[in-house]
Amino acid sequence: MTTTPHRDAAPPAPTPTAPPTTGRRVAAELLDLALAALPLAIGALVVDTLGDARGGGQADRIVFGTAAVLVAAAVLWWNRGLREGRTGQSFGKQWLGLVTRDTVTTAPVGARAALLRRGTETVTVKAAVHDGFAPRPADTSLSAMRRRRLLGLAVLAVLLVLVLLASIAVGARPMSFAEVYHALAVNDGAETDLIVHSLRIPRTLLALVVGIALGVAGALIQGHTRNPLADAGLLGINAGAAFMVVLAIYLFGVTTPAQYLWFAFAGAMLSSVVVFGFASIGNGRSSPLSLALAGAAVAFFLQAMIQTIVLLDQTSLDGYRFWVVGSVAGRGMDVFWQVLPFLIFGLVVAIAGTPSLNVLSLGDDVARSLGTNVVLTRVVGIAAITILTGAATAACGPIAFVGLIVPHIARAITGPDYRWLLPYAGLLGGVLLVLADVIGRIVVRPGELQVGIVLALVGAPFFIALVRRRKLVAL
Repeated sequence: MTTTPHRDAAPPAPTPTAPPTTGRRVAAELLDLALAALPLAIGALVVDTLGDARGGGQADRIVFGTAAVLVAAAVLWWNRGLREGRTGQSFGKQWLGLVTRDTVTTAPVGARAALLRRGTETVTVKAAVHDGFAPRPADTSLSAMRRRRLLGLAVLAVLLVLVLLASIAVGARPMSFAEVYHALAVNDGAETDLIVHSLRIPRTLLALVVGIALGVAGALIQGHTRNPLADAGLLGINAGAAFMVVLAIYLFGVTTPAQYLWFAFAGAMLSSVVVFGFASIGNGRSSPLSLALAGAAVAFFLQAMIQTIVLLDQTSLDGYRFWVVGSVAGRGMDVFWQVLPFLIFGLVVAIAGTPSLNVLSLGDDVARSLGTNVVLTRVVGIAAITILTGAATAACGPIAFVGLIVPHIARAITGPDYRWLLPYAGLLGGVLLVLADVIGRIVVRPGELQVGIVLALVGAPFFIALVRRRKLVAL
């Protein structure tokens, strides 16, 4: 005798291998497309605001439109290619609990197949787990790591070249690419030729070398102090340079960046010597904690002296406000050539000390047991930091957040090996500073926003995220 099921009985539960609904798959695809379309939408708004009626130029629109397309392509490749090909989940599929896998092997498909949708199928997370799906592990062999690092350096170099060209093409005075090409190739004294050669090229080159110096110096400071929130201000270098600039304005009446340069550099050198001396009092050895404490004490003292002088003298206040905001504008090739030898020497010293810094990152006691001269290593490192930061600060004023942001981004790519970390930090610092200068030229057109202000607007949210996320601050 057979019994028929009651009509009110619950339907059978879906099996783990049930395919996802069409609406779910479409929603995941739309989320992925929206993520890639976001840079395009922002780029379209920027290009629209750079119309001829609003003071924009042809070069401005092409540069920012091309940048939006490249960013959108990079997001699409990372999300739909690299991420989905290795883990099976793009942003949209992760949000909606879907997995992309190979139709035959049920394994991750790789970046190219994921992007082109060749031989792939979309299933639910439950189905993927039921069939034993596992993300493809990253290749951690030495040869693979070297290839990825070299590829990253090549990509950064290409990006740096593009940003440099954008810096020459974009400015407060709108230009066409024909005018930019004429200035670079012909240069017969036209108005646009003078603008390019006397204003844009000097500030572009200065932003490049200063960004490289600040990025490398930031990585060195965080390495020697083992403090993930350290930057040039931690050792009192910025305060020393600022104090000498204010003192020079008050006593000698200096008024130009070329005159500020040597006083600021001398102040940075003296403050670093004082900090290192204070940190070594007692047992004769400077530790990361003593360096940070001595730097903070010297910086607070010098800031008090600066405030005293600027309150007593209006001329000093006006000159100090011009210098302290941090800018690459108004500096000619004379400033660039004056700081270039110091920056090159500082980079050579920094690179020479990277093997010892790798050992020092294990701790002072371990480094001594391995035969490393900790005092000499730290002296060489502080010297490189002082030369790089002092010359950069002297040329452009104190520019915050480059030395803080860049090393963390570079470390996320390369790991803790300073032989790779320093080149990455230098290239990233150059890209960031030149890009911030380009953005500052158009946001308040026909005026300009100083690069120090632009970087502060970008760096403040990053600093908050850095403090809140513990895994970012681990050195």
